[in-house]
Amino acid sequence: MTTDVTIIGAGLGGLALARVLHVHGIPATVYEAESSPAARSQGGMLDIHDYNGQLALEAAGLMDEFRALILEGRQAIRVLDPDGNLLFDKADDGTGGRPEVQRGELRQMLLDSLPDGTVRWGRKVTAARTLGEGRHEVTFADGGTVVTGLLVGADGAWSRVRPLLSDAVPAYIGKSVVETYLFDADTRHPAAAKTVGGGSMFALKQGRELFAHREKGDTLHAYVGIAEPLDWFAAIDFDDADAAKARIAREFDGWAPELTALITTSDVAPILRPLHALPHRHRWDRVPGVTLLGDAAHLSAPNGEGANLAMLDGAELGKAIAAHPGDIETALTVYEQAMFPRSAEAAEAEDAAPDNPALEDVVNFFSGGGENP
Repeated sequence: MTTDVTIIGAGLGGLALARVLHVHGIPATVYEAESSPAARSQGGMLDIHDYNGQLALEAAGLMDEFRALILEGRQAIRVLDPDGNLLFDKADDGTGGRPEVQRGELRQMLLDSLPDGTVRWGRKVTAARTLGEGRHEVTFADGGTVVTGLLVGADGAWSRVRPLLSDAVPAYIGKSVVETYLFDADTRHPAAAKTVGGGSMFALKQGRELFAHREKGDTLHAYVGIAEPLDWFAAIDFDDADAAKARIAREFDGWAPELTALITTSDVAPILRPLHALPHRHRWDRVPGVTLLGDAAHLSAPNGEGANLAMLDGAELGKAIAAHPGDIETALTVYEQAMFPRSAEAAEAEDAAPDNPALEDVVNFFSGGGENP
């Protein structure tokens, strides 16, 4: 393998690629806009599926390290109606196939598995351009540049690499999620803690949903789903935490107080997360020396597969490169021909879900696991 590999983005997918390449003795450099691994919170928990995410970790040779991160009991599921009535309750018997881990710990595990210097922090990409003959130039915010024989965009929804391959841009899906956190929940928020239980809890009605799970350290992390246009959210002052919590909670008037407490008693200001997606079956014609993985390639509405697919993308791309030394174009063709239908199938499963799901639909989704938004 003589072609230099440049990966943009030190998320789970980009790091999985770098790790699998390292396992096969192929060096790579990862450029990341964040200044350090601790520059921002890495989000909540992820359930890592035995049919995609865990396959990536096996290819990376990290299953033992992964198992050490698993939070026992977190595959438990509770479904409630808006009145707080328990509709479904499933304990975690350890056989679910989708164990939960903290996203930040999983990312750190991948970082620790790479040689020192693999990730270059504080390198925000502003542009990328084709030089011809499969080579590309990447420009950074500090004015620096790098030229590479293989450029991989693992840089998420608003990828700076994607325009080399596609004109597609993410579009708002008509729904946003507002995140809240309740700390020391068993002591300080006992009603909400009892309602969520030891794993995940879900309650919904048309256009409104509450999802929460129990993280490490007795923390409840909630995702409040509201189907409204962006202008609706723009009218809320999220800098005024109390006012924002009150406004969001009004959308759940009449719901059981132990449910709305996940909004009103949040120990942090509510965090708005608008949801976007690329077109279903997003793909591109082969362009020499460049490809995409994860959300840069197939951003979709939260469907339980995003991080898992990103890691599998990275692992499969790494394996393809290792299997075709000296023939990058064959490697990229093999990778993309498998990645396109894999990601389309996951997105279409979400698209087929009913707008107003019945209890059976909710149970089926959560019994199969669902990556948290």
